[in-house]
Amino acid sequence: MGLNYQSTRDANNVVTASQAILQGLAVDGGLYVPTEMPKLDLNFKELANKTYQEVAYLVLSAFLTDFTEEELMYCINGAYDQKFVDPAIAPLNKVGNVNYLELFHGSTLAFKDIALSILPYFMTVAAKKNKVDAEIVILTATSGDTGKAAMAGFSDVPGTKIIVFYPKDGVSPIQEKQMVTQKGENTFVVGINGNFDDAQTNVKNIFNNTDLKEELRQEGYQFSSANSINIGRLVPQIVYYVYSYAQLIKSGEIKDGDLINFVVPTGNFGNILAGYYAKQIGVPINQLVCASNENNVLTDFFTTGTYDRKRPFHITTSPSMDILISSNLERLIYHIANNEVSETKHRMEQLLADGEYSITAEMNQNLEKFYGEQATEEEVKEIIATVFNENHYLMDTHTGVAAAAYQKYQKATQDSTPTVIVSTASPYKFPQHVMDAFATDTFILESEEAKLVQQLHEFSNLPIPPSVTELFTAAVLHDTVIDAAEMEATVKNILNLKK
Repeated sequence: MGLNYQSTRDANNVVTASQAILQGLAVDGGLYVPTEMPKLDLNFKELANKTYQEVAYLVLSAFLTDFTEEELMYCINGAYDQKFVDPAIAPLNKVGNVNYLELFHGSTLAFKDIALSILPYFMTVAAKKNKVDAEIVILTATSGDTGKAAMAGFSDVPGTKIIVFYPKDGVSPIQEKQMVTQKGENTFVVGINGNFDDAQTNVKNIFNNTDLKEELRQEGYQFSSANSINIGRLVPQIVYYVYSYAQLIKSGEIKDGDLINFVVPTGNFGNILAGYYAKQIGVPINQLVCASNENNVLTDFFTTGTYDRKRPFHITTSPSMDILISSNLERLIYHIANNEVSETKHRMEQLLADGEYSITAEMNQNLEKFYGEQATEEEVKEIIATVFNENHYLMDTHTGVAAAAYQKYQKATQDSTPTVIVSTASPYKFPQHVMDAFATDTFILESEEAKLVQQLHEFSNLPIPPSVTELFTAAVLHDTVIDAAEMEATVKNILNLKK
């Protein structure tokens, strides 16, 4: 019997994997979750000698049961090819006493590449499987990385359009340049005067607008999402948790069955939720350390049991984590509430109405394998400089948040469990913020982004990725900036819908 997916807010809203991928967000506003966790035979001694693609097939075939073997292999081989400069796809790098899981070797230099390289293949196969004739409109809010990775994946894919909204002043110059220079007749990029939460909230409102959905249907369109609210984005992220555990066995870092920790820099909660799912299917994970920057809503949630978004929004040097409404936490709330949709729906309604909600003592007990920690801007700069000076390993600011949070976690718990820090972006994606860690009165940073990139290269000896070099001569193709309240009207305009 195949594995189905249901909404976190309606137990009767049950669909197949391919239908969940096509819809993105459930029609009731909830997120799709597996009706049960699949049973996998995770023989890690065998998996230690498997390629990333082979591990991906094992995991994806268990979660996406209405895809055939031929369809899955088409998706996997199309996604995980030469666009990743390291054939391991997600290599581990031992630095000091921890391993860094490097997820930034794809074309856009961030972990989103791993899931968003395969999502367009999932989407087109799912459309054919479900006899969908409508053109699929991918509607996405981004805090910096999802937008570019999604556009790179969907660029000129037949039967699709992709519209990306990003906070105009809330991403790095490199992130913005990557987006506004994106080619493709079906790609549209729009900056908003607001933050990521504004963009994400309005995207969800557009998804939930039933009148607009009907208007789209009449014009031959159907919305879907490339955010991690789409289960097709989330499931591929489970793969690298399984793969990295097997690789630690292969390298002799651990023995089969040993527990390990993962430290995950977290904003929208998708990446660490994939780690939770990996634990549910049998990866021996001891602790999932949720690392936040100064937008520490998740740290407070894991500490107090109350999620409260009513707080100042900080623009930090780790912009992809500048988020106060972590959408994927809804899936975790559903699971720790013993899969009770009423409990989940009630809390999501409270969040919308009051800006906060609390969980029960029983639900809190189900969070015992999560640990929330945060890092200040100064702590991030300090850890980037310390790790580089001691080990000649340069990390970006998001990975810096995780490394600093792990240092505090260790001090608080004295936990010596072997640990993997999930490294989510290349230093070249945030050259200004990375090099700030080394700025002194005698070491002055360059002011132009291109010169900063060269300065980072000369300082660290890290090769400059070709995708960065190409940015500085690429033409700007998207320059629209709007207020957040204009997002729906902008979507209608792009799609030439009737006013």
